[in-house]
Amino acid sequence: MTAPTTDSNKDRVFIFDTTLRDGEQSPGATMTLEEKLQVAEALDDMGVDIIEAGFPIASNGDF
Repeated sequence: MTAPTTDSNKDRVFIFDTTLRDGEQSPGATMTLEEKLQVAEALDDMGVDIIEAGFPIASNGDF
């Protein structure tokens, strides 16, 4: 996914986080729905531009 280029953002760095998607694929790493929401809120509070929240086919919760 690419952000549209405008004069106001052509030199801007966009932060794209996959913690909630890729983090679940690490052996032994799982999060409850509540933990995922806490991480998502923390990422939002830090100003992360794009958050991949999960892979919908992985589980009903991610869907």
